[in-house]
Amino acid sequence: MMLMLMVTSVYSIVDGWFISNYAGSTAFAAMNIIWPAVAIVSALGLMVGAGGSALVSKTFGEGKPERANRIFTMLMRLTLIVGVSISLLFFVFMRPVTIALGAEGEMVQHAVTYGRILAVALTFFMLQMAFQPFFMVAGKPRLGTMTSIACGLTNIFLDWLFVAVLKWGLIGAAVATAASFVVASAIPYFYLISRRNDTILQFIHGSAIDWPAVRQSCLNGLSEFVGNISFNVIAICYNLQLMKYIGENGVSAYGILMYVGFIFGSVFIGYNMGISQVISFNYGSGNKAELRSLLGKSLVLIAICSVVITLAVQVFAPGLSRLFVGYDEELCGLTEHAMHIYMNSFLICGFNMFASAWFTALNNGPVSAVAAFTRTLVFELGCVFVLPLILGIDGIWMAVNVAEILALILSAALILGFRRRYGY
Repeated sequence: MMLMLMVTSVYSIVDGWFISNYAGSTAFAAMNIIWPAVAIVSALGLMVGAGGSALVSKTFGEGKPERANRIFTMLMRLTLIVGVSISLLFFVFMRPVTIALGAEGEMVQHAVTYGRILAVALTFFMLQMAFQPFFMVAGKPRLGTMTSIACGLTNIFLDWLFVAVLKWGLIGAAVATAASFVVASAIPYFYLISRRNDTILQFIHGSAIDWPAVRQSCLNGLSEFVGNISFNVIAICYNLQLMKYIGENGVSAYGILMYVGFIFGSVFIGYNMGISQVISFNYGSGNKAELRSLLGKSLVLIAICSVVITLAVQVFAPGLSRLFVGYDEELCGLTEHAMHIYMNSFLICGFNMFASAWFTALNNGPVSAVAAFTRTLVFELGCVFVLPLILGIDGIWMAVNVAEILALILSAALILGFRRRYGY
């Protein structure tokens, strides 16, 4: 699961690299303006996948395979229906959305064009996000990894063809990304309905909407939904602040920070998505000793990964900056400086992300959502507006570090506070 999301994060930034180097910094900034809105909508798929997989795993652990598969089938159909509806609305209202996100001048039309092409494939993106956690439920993490590799190669090849060879610019990058969404959702669907599917996860015909199961799945996945939305709302606020303090270069630099963050953050997200199914199964079967073991080992692994990732980013910051914007010395220097400050947050963020996933896996969506909501929309949102008043531009880059420290205190309090209730 970790490898799958790392591959996914790599191919998701290919657009940025091609656009930056072949279409210029204005198109690159426009893409970074509109992408958070696309990601917010796709968070509905992540909520269904993360929350629904926890419920389905728990139901399997309780020895109810038929009910588990009915819930799975129903959730995927519901995602499809909701996805089509939202895609239509997103396409129609793309221009006012773009302007509201802070796009100005030439950036507006670039962002509208990119966003509308992605809106056409938005349903597939939601299905992709919903399917991902279920690879672990099915016991097929390698299939998930191979799916991500196939999508990545599709996106990279089409980016090269459309942007570098045919010179389609932003349009070519958008079409390449849309195509990768289709591939990512098609592979798991056709596998699960084929005769080769030998897993416990099966589609069942005629599964009616089970509203209590929908409610529980949404509650379970609420933290992932809130976390994803919060992350992208924060990104929008960063862009607004950077347009105010620096301008277009600030948005471009922040976009690169997000790309690097996606790659390394996927280590923690992938681990949480993978281990959540194991936690949910053991919670459903009442194995409290294994829950304690999973908690302790997870904290050790996260600590090791946190140190390694932070050191790696600090060492490779100059090279990563040049990779994206080496053609602009001023922008390259700004990006490197920002990366040295911003990426220190990886020393702590893994623990906070795990705390939220821990309560999702225990089917306690509200507590998980509180942890995710407070970490981003309270702590980081406050810091990104307050710290620049004190520290200037560096306050923007430092906001995430202060927010993660505050969130770590809350995460520790929640895990310790609910220890007796769950017996870990």
